[in-house]
Amino acid sequence: MTSMAEGIAAQHALLDILYRRHVEPGQAYALVDFPDHANVGDSAIWLGETRMLRAITGRSPDYVATWDDFDAAAFRRACPDGVLFLHGGGNLGDIWLHHQTFRETILRDIRNRSVVQLPQSIHFRDPARIAPFSAIVADHPDFHLYVRDRASLDFAARHLACATDLAPDSAFALGPQAARVAADCDLLMLMRTDDERRAEDRSALSRVPGAVRLDWLDDDALPDPAGTTKAQAYDHVAEARVERGLRLLSRGRSILTDRLHAHILATLLGIPHVALDNDYGKISAYIRCWTEGIDGVRAAPSIEAAVASLGVAA
Repeated sequence: MTSMAEGIAAQHALLDILYRRHVEPGQAYALVDFPDHANVGDSAIWLGETRMLRAITGRSPDYVATWDDFDAAAFRRACPDGVLFLHGGGNLGDIWLHHQTFRETILRDIRNRSVVQLPQSIHFRDPARIAPFSAIVADHPDFHLYVRDRASLDFAARHLACATDLAPDSAFALGPQAARVAADCDLLMLMRTDDERRAEDRSALSRVPGAVRLDWLDDDALPDPAGTTKAQAYDHVAEARVERGLRLLSRGRSILTDRLHAHILATLLGIPHVALDNDYGKISAYIRCWTEGIDGVRAAPSIEAAVASLGVAA
């Protein structure tokens, strides 16, 4: 069994090696597809990415953008010779199409740069969408893809003609975290309410005495960006969202979740937890690859098994 501290340190070290392949001290770079939405997990990834890149280069991104305000000319002016990093996460595929369309636009239009896709999970619900993306990837002269699990690595080997490597999720660059509030419930159930929710009977959750059930898709008041650069404003917003997520998770003495980043942040907080899957197996694939065997981390095949493994009578 590996301690949570050891597991966190191992993944942080691997991320450091990965990022140093592409940037060095003083080097310019861009980071795009800022997650301009309330989902805490994507903000945790963004913060991990920017902290890792700043630690290595000693500088902030020269250009940042969301998926819908990227300006190729502005990017080239701000960052005339740097690497273009694409924000990582779980949107490579056709579930969250606006992010995938943006990724494809970048690969078609930005051809004189190294483009690095930071760690992603891959899933296409419609197989017909795979070949067009494969063609775009094959046509790019310098694209490097990082994936977070072996299923995604196998997919890339079959369909994508680019350099591909396995890598941990960038949120592990945040390192160990202290509890934000005192725990006020024995079991915090942080469960998906979005398009990746697995179709299953959740009635057992309502029978767990004293448990608190919630999701983390609603923002608190966000910081005023006045007087900051765009990169700083993005970081402040991401920090506020991650703080909200850490406060929510800190309430539980133990946690049940089907969100990958609730699993990751619970690990960073040192809170024992049980993870269920999303609709296509993203969480179990990540656990098998990176966090299986870490003390306090368990995966369960069903809600009933998860509740039983926590020792809570439903």
